[in-house]
Amino acid sequence: MKITAVEPFILHLPLTSDSISDSTHSITHWGVVGAKITTADGLEGYGFTGTHAHLASDRLITACIRDCYTPLLLGEDAADHQRLWTKLARYPALQWVGRAGITHLALAAVDVALWDLAAKKAGVPLWSLLGGARTEKLEAYNTDIGWISFSKEALIAGSARAVEEEGFTRIKIKVGHDDPNTDIERLAAVRARVGNNVRVAIDANGRWDLPTCQRFCARAEGLDIYWFEEPMWYDDIASHAALARNTSIPVALGEQLYTVDAFRSFINAGAVQYVQPDVTRLGGITEYIQVADLALANRLPVVPHAGEMSQVHVHLSYWHPASTILEYIPWIKDHFHEPSHVKDGIFLRPQQPGASTTPLAESVERYCKSLS
Repeated sequence: MKITAVEPFILHLPLTSDSISDSTHSITHWGVVGAKITTADGLEGYGFTGTHAHLASDRLITACIRDCYTPLLLGEDAADHQRLWTKLARYPALQWVGRAGITHLALAAVDVALWDLAAKKAGVPLWSLLGGARTEKLEAYNTDIGWISFSKEALIAGSARAVEEEGFTRIKIKVGHDDPNTDIERLAAVRARVGNNVRVAIDANGRWDLPTCQRFCARAEGLDIYWFEEPMWYDDIASHAALARNTSIPVALGEQLYTVDAFRSFINAGAVQYVQPDVTRLGGITEYIQVADLALANRLPVVPHAGEMSQVHVHLSYWHPASTILEYIPWIKDHFHEPSHVKDGIFLRPQQPGASTTPLAESVERYCKSLS
């Protein structure tokens, strides 16, 4: 398992729609930015982070992998993923400029690739390598029907299709209009169409302030909202704690948090009820496990954010006891040898060795971008 090569890559993959928007972002492609790690015995491990396909910043990530992490990895034993995570994450010069942002996104890609290698070496799916599946069913919730850029009519139609034709019992709707009453009207229309047995979560992508969220929640509580995701600025612990005390709607967050320390601060403050780590922003699978264990120790559910569009999180969610549901966004799945797949609202458990991160050669050839 001696590491002989680390090759960064950038893929810009098209969405299922021409473009989508939430309250703060508008995109046409999803960035799959990462590394292929090759060992002396010929194994190849793939890992990546997820981006908004902004080429200039994607190149910063691959430059960090190429110029900063590769020299620290060559010649090392890929099986020592915990030691290598610490070597990279705590390397003094990189710790000085990092601990979040570009260096952590790059670390995530490398760490996932090392875990992919470990599972391939063992000849088992990642969930099996970690200790086996603790459940036979992992429920999916569909986010791709709920973008804020969709008209109310398209939102209602997409929600109905997901529930009535595709078997989803959970959906998520984006909120965050300048006038929150617009979101109340959209949510009420969806609730009226799908009925009371469907669990409806919402996501503001950090758009509003505390007074706006408090007024909104006072009106939304009657719509049986499963959780309110990222209601305010991502790092504002005090406001999230105040909102959690003020409303019966549970607060969910975590996709914008980079470290287990950040999660600990939110949990200790009572500022989150649904914990949403993401291997692509945390330092990969290694730090994700720390966060999931922290949530479990505090008896909080873990619902990963699909920054890797659930290719990796489906393994982690089938394995970790704090997880019962997982986000479904089907943008990139068909570009991998083993796509994350949902049938009748349930994620199918992966069967191939590895972490489901190996891209199709034709997708790499068609959608790769230059590193400089």
